[in-house]
Formats: sequence, structure tokens, C-alpha cells
Amino acid sequence: MCSPQGVIMDERGDDVTSRKGHTFTGQTFQHYSEMNPDRIYMDYNATTPLEPEVIQSISEALQDAWGNPSSSYIAGAKAKAVINQARENVARMIGGKAEDIIFTSGGTEANNMVLHTAIEHFWRSCKAAEESDEHQIVWGGLPHIITSNVEHDSVKLAAEHLQREGKADVTFVQVSKLTAKVEVEDIVAMVCPNTCLISVMLANNETGVIMPVREICQRIKSLNKRRKCLRILLHTDAAQALGKIPVDARELGVDYLTIVGHKFYAPRIGALYVNRPGTRTPLYPMLFGGGQERNFRPGTENTPMIAGLGKAAELVTLNLSDYENHMQGIKLYLEERLQAAFKNKICFNSRYPGSDILPNTCNVSILGPALQGWRVLSNCTRLLASVGAACHSDKGNRPSHILLSCGVPSEVAANALRLSVGRGTTKADVDAVVEDLRQTVGLLEEMD
Repeated sequence: MCSPQGVIMDERGDDVTSRKGHTFTGQTFQHYSEMNPDRIYMDYNATTPLEPEVIQSISEALQDAWGNPSSSYIAGAKAKAVINQARENVARMIGGKAEDIIFTSGGTEANNMVLHTAIEHFWRSCKAAEESDEHQIVWGGLPHIITSNVEHDSVKLAAEHLQREGKADVTFVQVSKLTAKVEVEDIVAMVCPNTCLISVMLANNETGVIMPVREICQRIKSLNKRRKCLRILLHTDAAQALGKIPVDARELGVDYLTIVGHKFYAPRIGALYVNRPGTRTPLYPMLFGGGQERNFRPGTENTPMIAGLGKAAELVTLNLSDYENHMQGIKLYLEERLQAAFKNKICFNSRYPGSDILPNTCNVSILGPALQGWRVLSNCTRLLASVGAACHSDKGNRPSHILLSCGVPSEVAANALRLSVGRGTTKADVDAVVEDLRQTVGLLEEMD
């Protein structure tokens, strides 16, 4: 159980890889390589560049779909049509329907909207019970939210804020130190009469561990059939899973699923899947305005970015198996090369018995007193990576709380590197990165 954190990879030059008629070239990263010709990017869990087709869709929308989508004249109708097509594409990517997709500014807004909705859902359910023949049902106390202790900050901090302000009780269920997963039985054991929401990420951004969301949903739906009035809502943040593994919201059984564009070669915009919003599943706006997105998320739509999101979703639908197979093969090669280079000094923090891992994520520690992750990365001449989630980069050089929660010893977690490969990462990139690490480690050990 050891694993590297973010690594950045270099330009591919003339290297070309074709899969299902989709061609990946160094062109994808041209904007980056021109400035950093010797650097190699392996931090794809932090963000991804835009695919050329995505850039083209954005550019076309900027030029041709500039009208206000709410307007009836031709320019507005064009913008509306672009948005409708993007909505169809995003829905198809996650196995939903177009009417299930609400566009947002990103994953943070989508996650906060779900927590906001759950609180509102609780109090409206209470009021409805009081006014009905079931007034004898008295929950008492605050709405209760269950989540894991390894969630993204946009869930974790939002939940902590609600708890601190006295607006909700929150249970952060510990992941298993053996599997790094949140266990289904541990989630179910925390359910109480006031539980209104369970939010568990689909895949962790640091370890790559895939959570048992489908199994959790199955158990909770069974419980919901026996509960009166207050239905437990089910949410997963799928940011790290989309574009890497198959994601089907209906198969998972969730009520809400968060979509984050910049994790799958789309622009920095997001969406929220809601299973029949406003009818089957409650959704309450945090903003009020002009009525866009059926009043769930008002504000004039960002047509070009929505167009880019839709194109990226279309590419995922067409090419996912090829993306997944390529990344899996490159990750395995990376792990083999690291093992060969560092032998018993290597510890993989993204290997857990009985757990499935994202095909692109390798969290690894190179053991040694002078080999803290931040120190290794700051001395590498080619590798660009991180020691954990990009949103934690201001937390200093402390070991990742995610790894510590998964049972990784503190001295091992302190040395962690998160290496996450992408669609265009090559074996030559891996060879260069491993050699860069080998030279850097040798230098640091000599200095110590």
C-alpha cells in the first residue's frame, strides 16, 4: 500500500497514437510544450488539457453561437441548439437523459447544490409530515448527512460548514485501512431517522480507489422502502472517474452525480446529473435570477464552455475503452519501471487488496529520510507532478490526510508522489520520468 502523487508529463513531439479513428498527437499539449520542451506532465488527476476537437467546438461557439440562448432570433436559437446538443452528449456519457443534466460552473457548485438541496429536502419533508395524517412521525433534531473521510474538499468543507453553523449533523465514515474503501456496512450502520443524504465519491483522486457506490445505493434503496416520509438521497462525485472508467448513473442507482469537465479534457465547467429533477428527485436552487436551466441554476448560459463540455463528453462516449486500455497499460509499465529502478525502496500507496483502482493513477513513495515528496519534485528536472490533491497545495509539506486515513504510515505518506497518466502519455515519457526520479533521488541521498 504505497503510491505516488501527481506527476506532469512532457510533449510528445511527433508521436502519434490512433484509437477508434481518434488521433492523439503532441498537438494536444502544444501550448504547454512550446514553453517547457523538456518537461513531462503526469498530473492528469489535477487537470487535463483541452482536446483539439474541444478547442474547435469552443471556438466555433464563440464565433457562431454568440447570441443569448433565451432570445428567439437566429443567433439566440443557434446558441440554444448548441446547448441542447451538449446536454444530450453529457447525458449519453453517464447513461442519463438530457433533462437530467443541469449545467453548473464546476464540480464545487454541483456538490454544494446537492448538500443545499438535502437540507431543504429534510425541512420540507418535516413540514409535509406535520401537515399530513402522519403528524405522529417526529424526527426531532437536525438533518443528518453521511459521507466518507476522504471526500473532495467541496463536499468535506461544505459538510463541515453546515455542521459548524448548526444546520446539520454530519457523520464522516472512516475508510478501511485495509482496502482504502468506505465499507457498505459502515455506511448503513450510521443511518438514523434524520438521515437525508449519503454522499460518497466514485473514485478517490489520490489513491485511485473506486468506491462501492452501487452497493451502497442498493442497500439504501432497500431501507428507503421501509422509511416513512424522509427519503435518503444518494449522491456521488464522479469527477475522477469520468473519462477513465465506465460511469452509468442509472446502474449506480444514484439520485445525483457530479460531472467536472476539466478532468476529462473539457474546459473548467461542470454539470449535475439529477434523476428527473424536481419530480422524482428534489433540487433546490442556491441562486435566483432569469430562470435558465429550468430555474434550478439561473444565469445566462456560458455557451462556448458548454459546447466544449459536450464535445469532450462525446469523445468519452466514442473512445472510452481505448482511453482506459491505454492508460492502464502505461500505468502498469510505470509501476514496473519504478519497481525495477528502486526495488525495495519503493512503496505503492495505490495498491489495496480487494479494491479496484483507476487505470491512470499510481501513488508511490520512494523510501528514505531525505526523499519527502515535495523535495523530490522540486529537484526533478523533467517531471511535473504533485504530492496530492491540487486543492491541498497550500497545506504545506504535511503528509496527505487521505493517505493517512488509508493506513499509510506517516513517514511513507510524507514521501508520496501522485503520478497520474493521460491519454497521450507514452512509454518514452515513463522512461524519462523514471530516469529523472532516479537521478534526483541519487542527488538528494548524496546531499543528506
